Amino acid sequence: MKGNAADGGAAAGASLKSYATGFVLSVLLTAIPFALVMQGRASRAGMVAAIAGAGVVQLAVHLYFFLHLDASSRARWNWLAFIFALLVMVLVIGGTVWIMYNLAYNLR
Repeated sequence: MKGNAADGGAAAGASLKSYATGFVLSVLLTAIPFALVMQGRASRAGMVAAIAGAGVVQLAVHLYFFLHLDASSRARWNWLAFIFALLVMVLVIGGTVWIMYNLAYNLR
């Protein structure tokens, strides 16, 4: 039985097929960059691009299949919470890097 707004949407859009698809895609998106690095045939820039690309695609897979963030109206508040969390992470990480850079600069 799928969840709805009355029960807090705990399992809204969740199904075994959705989770299995997400799991298989996640494993593939982990195995492909791993295989590229282990073979060592690609250039360093190519490997970095492949790893970054697979990471971005894997982020989208996790958001869609596991967190059920899509374009539906009931996922709007989840998107708002996700964007707020992303903003906080950018501010914390960016502020930390800025402080560390200034500290290193001033200690020279």
